[in-house]
Amino acid sequence: QVQLVESGGGLVQAGGSLRLSCAASGRTFSLSNYAMAWFRQAPGKEREFVACITWSGGTYYTDSMKGRFTISRDNAKNTVSLQMNSLKPEDTAVYHCAARSVRSGPGLHVPSSYDYWGQGTQVTVSS
Repeated sequence: QVQLVESGGGLVQAGGSLRLSCAASGRTFSLSNYAMAWFRQAPGKEREFVACITWSGGTYYTDSMKGRFTISRDNAKNTVSLQMNSLKPEDTAVYHCAARSVRSGPGLHVPSSYDYWGQGTQVTVSS
């Protein structure tokens, strides 16, 4: 069984920064076998793609996060991070990390293409 545990959320003022982490574990789990992504979900809204990092380290971001957010991975430590700078009130949401093993199929921005999900960490940005 694979477990993903997020941490690092909290309350921050607009313009501030937070760094989210996702720790992955499992008896035979190896992060290098997975593309990893961050999604977020605000109350009353659908789950939204934030960023992903591929098996080879390529990164993709939703346009509104480009230049503000940076996703990274440490395969040796089985962790994925999301550095968030210049935060805005509209970034307020629960942030989830997700892991995907299948390399073909739907785009990496599609939530249903991911195999495992964490419970999420709340990020609140005050104005």
